[in-house]
Amino acid sequence: MMLIAHAPISRALLVVLFMFALSPLSATRALAADPSNEKKPPTAVSLIYDTDICGDCDDVLALGMIHALETRGACRLLAVTVSVDNDLAADFVDAINHFYGRPRIPIGVVGQGGVRAESKFLSLAAQRDGDKLRYRRDLGSSGDRRPANEVLRKTLAGEPDGSVTIVQVGFSTNLARLLDSPADDISPLSGEELVRKKVKLLSLMAGAFVPIDGNSRYREYNVVQDVKSAQTVARRWPTPMVWSGFEIGIALPYPAVSIERDYAYVPHHPLAEAYILYNPPPHARPTWDLTSVLFAVYADRGFFELSPPGTVTIETDGSSPFAADAAGQHRYLVLPADRRARVTEALVQLCSQPPCHD
Repeated sequence: MMLIAHAPISRALLVVLFMFALSPLSATRALAADPSNEKKPPTAVSLIYDTDICGDCDDVLALGMIHALETRGACRLLAVTVSVDNDLAADFVDAINHFYGRPRIPIGVVGQGGVRAESKFLSLAAQRDGDKLRYRRDLGSSGDRRPANEVLRKTLAGEPDGSVTIVQVGFSTNLARLLDSPADDISPLSGEELVRKKVKLLSLMAGAFVPIDGNSRYREYNVVQDVKSAQTVARRWPTPMVWSGFEIGIALPYPAVSIERDYAYVPHHPLAEAYILYNPPPHARPTWDLTSVLFAVYADRGFFELSPPGTVTIETDGSSPFAADAAGQHRYLVLPADRRARVTEALVQLCSQPPCHD
């Protein structure tokens, strides 16, 4: 049953209970009675978020969700890389990071040759109330635009082996360029070697693995905008990959009532305002990108099931057939119907969790 509350007091209580239920601390206490678990405390997932935060508002909700998960101690956001060539995209990422009290997270941009796209909500990065920016940011004023490949290489090189999870929820341009990158002053390893050594999982929103409206060769947006890069990543990525197909997010529409009510603890909220500018309530937007974040951080919570192992091939038309193979490193998310309400409620509570500034 959905737990979207209709009164402030009851919702506040539900948020507290929900945060306790999902928190690593509560999990640790629950397992403490078993001595075999005392030496296995939950560890925060080290996360890189690669996003085309420009077209759909789900990228924005997913970034807010990552910040909520970090506040809970469930993950650590190492860097954000932007895979769309739009001057305001990195500024808006910076504004969201400031809003959640983490202004020093490195941000990289795809730059020349990346997919160009316009946005209905990126103007929020430049929105002013009087003589002040509505959402504080530093990136635009400094003019600093670090290449995504540099940020990715430097971030990976500085982390322990096999420790990093990358969430890709946009075009594959940045990750394909990373695979193609040579050794340099940052690392003596090539990009592919660096990924093999440092990354444990790529969780990506891309493709479709069931027929969509009767079409068994559905061409999903993130893939078709840069098919060549998607082919490179699918073919050469050297670690396990878990794909969240189009069918997953479409089955989990974000409740419009949450946008209308759950973000009103501040006069202006970047997540809610981006959603409203993109397609205002009562529209309930699919949660495509959020699902890749949820799995990346809470893979062991039973929100989803996984397909058998196999291989995803990106065809020249942008379709994404999957072939089962016991030796394959690819799987895709499966969402049983009886878990939809639980997953939706998790997404709502994480996205709408207020910042916790230190």
